[in-house]
Amino acid sequence: MKELPPEALEHIAAYFQALSEPMRLQLINLLRAGERNVGELARECGCTTANASKHLALLAQQGMVARESRGTSVYYRIADDTIDALCDLVCGSLARQFEQRVQEGAMFNR
Repeated sequence: MKELPPEALEHIAAYFQALSEPMRLQLINLLRAGERNVGELARECGCTTANASKHLALLAQQGMVARESRGTSVYYRIADDTIDALCDLVCGSLARQFEQRVQEGAMFNR
């Protein structure tokens, strides 16, 4: 992030803000396995279609997912290939931190 103008930093912050909602992370995780329609995503997330659509619209606005209408259904897929790498990087880092905490806790329980 060397010498980025404030406008670029605002866009970056908005991008990461889109990932700050657990429901949106769940939707992205489901889409990592492949394209799905809004109804399928809503069922798998345990939310309403309207709620899933609202979150998906924000993800689409940030360019993370792509939307395609087919007949009466709307399908979504991951549009930004860096999402997989970003999720793997962050999840891997958090898993390592969790494992370290578990190991440190085990040391004190001896």
